[in-house]
Amino acid sequence: MARITIVEDDSMMREELMDILQKEGFEVRAIADFHDIVVQIATSAPDLVLLDINLPEQSGFEICKSLKLKGMGPILILTSRDKLQDELHGLHLGADDYLTKPCNRDRLLARIQNLLRRFEGQLGLIDGGSFSLDPNTFTLYKGSQSLSLSANEGKILLALVQNKPEVVSKSTLSDLLWGTDQYIDENALQVNLTRLRKTLRQLNLESQIETIRGKGYRLRG
Repeated sequence: MARITIVEDDSMMREELMDILQKEGFEVRAIADFHDIVVQIATSAPDLVLLDINLPEQSGFEICKSLKLKGMGPILILTSRDKLQDELHGLHLGADDYLTKPCNRDRLLARIQNLLRRFEGQLGLIDGGSFSLDPNTFTLYKGSQSLSLSANEGKILLALVQNKPEVVSKSTLSDLLWGTDQYIDENALQVNLTRLRKTLRQLNLESQIETIRGKGYRLRG
């Protein structure tokens, strides 16, 4: 079932939303620590974010903008602010829907299901442990930092993340990069792994890839 992250500072409202969504079968995470909210959300890689605007550390508008810059979606703003200018501002920042509180339970669920259908098939951020990876653009995120990987680097890292902690064989990686499971050349694959490790070094992540002699590679953790 879809994963939903709730960002709401009112504890009673947060508990009520969790109860509603869990009863519908959603996997729910509620954020109660409002430091580094964007990092927390990106790390959990939800299918949908339910976002309040009036938050103690950072405005929901700023959070929405930061999440959209990371390519995340969908985002449903749920707030008591019912002015048209607030709604338009949120939508202009990239919010995918906007509802005001108090909100009818069935209306909320209908909007959530609609957004999930709209975004179905679009892969969200994938959790790599100490980083997140956008499989659509091969953009890697660690905390407030990000970097873009080349197509080959992205394919290799995505395979390692999706199969963690299992070893990904050299033949599997050859098939991903060159369209054949026949192991082409030791140097060709090694060059691509070396480039990936060099790129990851920019975020101190080069040690995440472990070489398993005679078998292939895997992601640590």
